[in-house]
Amino acid sequence: MSSHERNLLLRDAADRAAAYLAALDERAVGADPDAVARLAKALDQPLPNGPTDAASILTFLDEAASPATVASAGGRYFGFVTGGALPVTLAANVLAGAWDQNCFSYVSSPAIACIEAAALRWLKDVLRLPGGAEGALCTGATMANFTCLAAARNTVLADVGWDVDRDGLFGAPAINVVVGAEAHSTLYKVLSMLGLGRERVVTVPADAEGRMRADALPHLDGPTIVCLQAGNVNSGAFDPAEEIIPWAHAAGAWVHVDGAFGLWALASPALADLVAGYPNADSWGTDAHKWLNVPYDCGVALVRDADALARAMTITGAYLIKSDQRDALNFTPDSSRRARSVEVWAALKSLGRNGLVAMIERNCRQARHLADGLRIAGHDVLNDVVLNQVVVAFGDDAKTNAVISDIQAGGEIWCSGTHWHGRDAMRISVSSWATTDADIERALAAIVATVSRRYGE
Repeated sequence: MSSHERNLLLRDAADRAAAYLAALDERAVGADPDAVARLAKALDQPLPNGPTDAASILTFLDEAASPATVASAGGRYFGFVTGGALPVTLAANVLAGAWDQNCFSYVSSPAIACIEAAALRWLKDVLRLPGGAEGALCTGATMANFTCLAAARNTVLADVGWDVDRDGLFGAPAINVVVGAEAHSTLYKVLSMLGLGRERVVTVPADAEGRMRADALPHLDGPTIVCLQAGNVNSGAFDPAEEIIPWAHAAGAWVHVDGAFGLWALASPALADLVAGYPNADSWGTDAHKWLNVPYDCGVALVRDADALARAMTITGAYLIKSDQRDALNFTPDSSRRARSVEVWAALKSLGRNGLVAMIERNCRQARHLADGLRIAGHDVLNDVVLNQVVVAFGDDAKTNAVISDIQAGGEIWCSGTHWHGRDAMRISVSSWATTDADIERALAAIVATVSRRYGE
């Protein structure tokens, strides 16, 4: 391919991407079922023996796959706490893709190493976390939690004289892992991957909003990791860190915060009461592709004790020459990795501290407005809307699930289902920069109209 042909191809891709984004406001939010069926049929063919023209491949992807996508980049997608991609982060993603850097070390990409150090420094600043903490950019909150809890596991065992790196877990002292009754399911997956077990946890009862009950904390003895949740996946509520962290630290426990979306509340002075005490934890995991609104995928792991993270993640090899620079592969589970830091840095640079706070607080205000409208319409809002999450039911489980199906099929908005406190419900997550107040009014009208059409209410 000549440079001229490559330039034409990239311009075509940019034009198609821009047209896709421009059409988001008018198209159905869910994927077109007929388009999905056509795409699946078109893809059901053997690998060709010869090459295929690049321009025709791009045309196929746009014409066949674009209609089969979910419009999660738009302002009326409220599923799975998904943020849209800020325009500058999408553009940065494209440029970084052209750079094609394998950013595992300073030598492999000095540019990305510098940008990543700056991005992590800004993240700690805006989230009001310790400046001396070390961090890793990984695929998402699951791997962020894995990274943090690997450091936690190794540290609490080292404190009682056991070297996990050298001896593994065979014969190691038992580690107590304390979680709340409504800990996120991915946390159990991480505990399994770390050899700590899904069912060996000590579970603390939760209150009506899903918060760990400080009055029901167990006695701690021996190596212990306590996992707090910043932002319940349904209600958005926060475990009471001000009470739990001092209790845990008094017993020598490591405190980790699973804050996939809720940790971003640390940026907002208006939400300070929710996150009081959280900066005193030992590690924190979150997603940048949620409330920072960078493209998928991007998670953030931060560990107060930089050496603890390095001990858990450092890699050595004959070709890995030690340097005086920060090499990312010594702080992350992966070695080969994409340049996520470019998008994180671009988002923070674009928004600034005040812009990030305004976006978070706007989404929270929009969630409260939507919840108020649903209550006025006579529907059951099941949570105290303290953040960006609204959980609503429309009668019994059968009625609620029918409404969810109608809403997803209707295309005006898209919301996911959930099960909470013995009831099926619809979960509405407001976490996109693209969501306007007009989108919230459209969402409210769509929900009320859907219930009315089906049940005459």
